[in-house]
Amino acid sequence: MKIHRGLIFAVVEGLQHIFVRNRQADQVVEQLLKSNKKWGARDRSFIAENIYEIVRWWRLVKYVSQVEKAKEEADFVKLAGVWQLIKPLHLHSGEVIALPEWPEFGEINPEHVAVRYAEAMEIRKIGQSIPDWIDELGENELKKSWDKELKALNEQAQLILRVNTLKSNVTAVLELFGEDNAAPIENVPDAILLKKRQNINNTEAFKNGYIEVQDAGSQLIAPYLDIQPGLSVIDACAGAGGKSLHLAALLQNTGSILAMDIAGLKLNELKKRAERNGVTNLDTMTIQFDSDIEKLSETADRLLLDVPCSGLGVLRRNPDSKWKLKPEFLDQIRNVQWHILSTYSQMVKKGGKMVYATCSILPSESEDQVKRFMKTNRKEWELISQQRTSPAKDGFDGFYMALLQRKL
Repeated sequence: MKIHRGLIFAVVEGLQHIFVRNRQADQVVEQLLKSNKKWGARDRSFIAENIYEIVRWWRLVKYVSQVEKAKEEADFVKLAGVWQLIKPLHLHSGEVIALPEWPEFGEINPEHVAVRYAEAMEIRKIGQSIPDWIDELGENELKKSWDKELKALNEQAQLILRVNTLKSNVTAVLELFGEDNAAPIENVPDAILLKKRQNINNTEAFKNGYIEVQDAGSQLIAPYLDIQPGLSVIDACAGAGGKSLHLAALLQNTGSILAMDIAGLKLNELKKRAERNGVTNLDTMTIQFDSDIEKLSETADRLLLDVPCSGLGVLRRNPDSKWKLKPEFLDQIRNVQWHILSTYSQMVKKGGKMVYATCSILPSESEDQVKRFMKTNRKEWELISQQRTSPAKDGFDGFYMALLQRKL
């Protein structure tokens, strides 16, 4: 495979935006690919894949390259070059290549690279490319299962769709994409796995509101609320509203959904998505004060609390977040989770149900919060069930969900 100079420098530009200017990887890649209309599909694929791969394996690539802190363009060129050498070994993909004899690659010695790579793979936190503190945290909380979960979190996430049953069904969508490219997912009724990556936003199925991109693990959360037509449902941490849309489909456009969030811009995005999905039973509300919650006391048959979290269950999709996450943020977010669980729960009617959910693999953000809640509220609440998805066992993102019922 020939390496093209222009594509390597596009990768370098993307990495500088992510690691020097602290921008989000998905936004950087999206803007970069729009910037040059001359790039063909293979060029675009090379740029996107290499940026995401180097971000995912950042610590490993830096170790092998002997670049302690990447600041200058030359540092990033070296990192991109070293990745081309170790990628076939590390991802078991293709043949080992020879780098072009460019001046920028002059310092890269393939023999040294091979030695450093072998050393790196003997040290989990370097070989699996994770910050020290997250490696320690994962081992402390997950014990023996951390090793497998960490490896699974470094795999590329599959492209999974949720069929919007307000407008279509699984059989029809499978036909649209073709059986060579799409397959249903066992035990996740509305989920479809796409075997080949593509830009879903450009498809007729997406434009017509037949599908949304949503991981299979995430698709288990809305049904966990025990939804029946006609109920009043609040999604209190709705964000851009993927689960709100799923709830609307489960309600068959009956009853009501109130999608709430502290970020009004995200709710504006949800309104557009709801219109495309043919949702007619949804309202939005920006949360400004705790008094907004108090006014809704005992008004919901069902409450979804998909709380803010570390995101350690979705590192496959957001590999840059592991480099930006800080221990103090984790402490702060646990306090936010507790505040939401302990105060927002008052919105549930007596006899109603609530799901507390996180996209974290850590018990301290999940099971432990529910245990604490039950210890404090045992007279008023009952824990019905709890469930986890495991990147290592299921191949889905790592989600936690607990179903609780308010006693009559």
